[in-house]
Amino acid sequence: MTTHTNVDPAEIAKFNDIAARWWDPEGEFKPLHLLNPTRLGFICDQVGGIFETTTLDVGCGGGILAESMARAGANVTAIDMASESLNVARLHALDSALTIDYQQSTAEAFAAMHPAKFDLVTCMEMLEHVPEPASVVQACADLAAPGATLIFSTINKTPKAYLMAILGAEHLLRIVPKGTHQFDKFIRPSTLMRFIEAAGLEVVDATGLHFNPVYNSFKIGPGLDVNYFVVARKPA
Repeated sequence: MTTHTNVDPAEIAKFNDIAARWWDPEGEFKPLHLLNPTRLGFICDQVGGIFETTTLDVGCGGGILAESMARAGANVTAIDMASESLNVARLHALDSALTIDYQQSTAEAFAAMHPAKFDLVTCMEMLEHVPEPASVVQACADLAAPGATLIFSTINKTPKAYLMAILGAEHLLRIVPKGTHQFDKFIRPSTLMRFIEAAGLEVVDATGLHFNPVYNSFKIGPGLDVNYFVVARKPA
């Protein structure tokens, strides 16, 4: 196991406590199961398909995205600091006959060992759970090979995001466990783009991710006021 100061023990404990329910499509992680087809499609569109790409998923949790990328033909490595989530991810991949290299590490420590290795780096719904998101962005840049694509997703720091992601999702609809998000950790797109550019990357796209509670579905579209993606590339 590798460690780094850019870890919030309370966040790790929170996800370890509910790790056994990662693959319950009606449990606490139901929104991620609903989101994943849209998320995977967006990733594939950005890189023109991920077959045989050397891919790293940073903050992989129980492996929902990592497995879908492996099924699409990517050679996937996935890292997280929640040991119980990784145990669940490894067992589920084994049951699914998928080869995924799961490792317990921070992005920073992993970058020190595997610089410029990956064609595709994803960091989804993770930046708002660490003390220093800029440090993770820099580590992702260090992990990316020249010419690689990097895709980040997080939550904007707006009143609408507070209403939808915390009051709505956690308290009203109860589709996300209470305490999952902290508003002060949400990240404005301008801030994330500043982190990306400071890491030596080029921002190539930013788009919104929108949830429809009536149809329990997600779609990609204009508007970065709640959930959003930012796509970056590392100069060749």
